[in-house]
Amino acid sequence: MIPPIIIAAAGRGTRMKELAQATPKHLIEVKAKPFLYYLLFHIYKAGLKRVIIVTGHLSAEFDKFIKLYNAEFPGLQVVNQYEAVGQEKYGSLMPLLAVRNIIQSEPFLVVNGDHLYSVRDLDVFRQVNQDYNYIAATTVDDPTKFGTLVTDSDSLLVRIDEKVPEPVTNLINAGLYRFTPEIFSAADEVTISPRGEYEITDAITALAQQKKVKIVSLQDYWLDFGRPEDIAVAESIIDNNYKT
Repeated sequence: MIPPIIIAAAGRGTRMKELAQATPKHLIEVKAKPFLYYLLFHIYKAGLKRVIIVTGHLSAEFDKFIKLYNAEFPGLQVVNQYEAVGQEKYGSLMPLLAVRNIIQSEPFLVVNGDHLYSVRDLDVFRQVNQDYNYIAATTVDDPTKFGTLVTDSDSLLVRIDEKVPEPVTNLINAGLYRFTPEIFSAADEVTISPRGEYEITDAITALAQQKKVKIVSLQDYWLDFGRPEDIAVAESIIDNNYKT
């Protein structure tokens, strides 16, 4: 069975500054289309057509997006994180908890809604062995801005070092995951982090300690669409990789 994929798109996008004041950063226009369009385009091309978008900030804008692109992306489902789990708790774990009653007992994917991936890399996550949880990895020149992934010789995750000043590796968390339902039990044990947030990486770390998380390195490009200067990078990736 094709697994569902959850798109985490509830964040405020503060690094996008004034561009994200009235528009969610996931819907900022790139080459005349909202950024989210390009992520969905490759998700659907990879055969992942059970898509749930978790929204929060400016959620009504996503409703407009879905109405506009419903013909190209049929069956999109939206869950409002604020309505599902409230606004008292914040962090990357919350979109996961917002869909808990929908997912129940099947494997599923989670992807950050402000990232871009190739069809090939998304397809790998669609087909991986269901006995493990998986986290996508890529390498960057400056890993201090990201969570770095420490692994063993069998590609099992040992730990995640979150934005440390002297990382031991330049292999980073690329924001694409495939989980078994046991992630929810791990999520129940997560407490608030030093940053004041509930982090999905803490739940992943708990499973890693049980040797249940494997690393899959991305084969193609990756983009973290977080700052105004990333618009030009996104345009270049789209020019070279998106063919309708």
